[in-house]
Amino acid sequence: MEEAVKKLEKHKEINLSCRVREKLLAICASTIDRILKEVKDRYRIGKGRSGTKPGSLLKAAIPIRTFADWDENMPGFVEVDLVSHDGGTFLETYIQSLNFIDIATSWDVTVACKNKAQLHVFSGIKKARDRFPFKIFGIDSDNGSEFINAHLLRYVEEEKITFTRSRPYRKNDSCYVEQKNYSVIRRAVEYLRHGTDEELEIINQIYACLDYYTNFFQPVM
Repeated sequence: MEEAVKKLEKHKEINLSCRVREKLLAICASTIDRILKEVKDRYRIGKGRSGTKPGSLLKAAIPIRTFADWDENMPGFVEVDLVSHDGGTFLETYIQSLNFIDIATSWDVTVACKNKAQLHVFSGIKKARDRFPFKIFGIDSDNGSEFINAHLLRYVEEEKITFTRSRPYRKNDSCYVEQKNYSVIRRAVEYLRHGTDEELEIINQIYACLDYYTNFFQPVM
């Protein structure tokens, strides 16, 4: 909150009294959620759209890797996740960011996709793989249909890449990439809605710069 208030005041987006500023800097996240609940509910449209769900047989072909099972000490085993840039509404299409984090080194690569369609996500995965400085041996994803599909499963089999998935509703299974979703993506692109081709190009330019900053100027092994 403090960082946001400073930026908004610097760019003359808001004009706060001393009293209001003190309250903003003292308020906690749970209080904000409680105060804004009625407003958020008014603008929330159903439960959002859900993509095509993968079949149980395909899920059975991809083994579950839990947090306790992950013990790779060599570079090349990565967690991947999608971060939505919907701005709080699910109307039309919007950009998605693919975030990859290598477990052994904390090396991070991020690629923006036009949306979460399997075609665009698959293309983003191949681009991200080429930007790692070492070979990718294993990919761990959640259970979304943008990852759990025959197209990607066939690709990893051809490339001899180990492909695993986390347990449903267990974010701790993907704790490495989850923490990077905020520190890398949200801090750079924040929570606004982005959906145009121009925004997609700009975001990918930002991520290209972030690759250098995150991996060469922040602690990685």
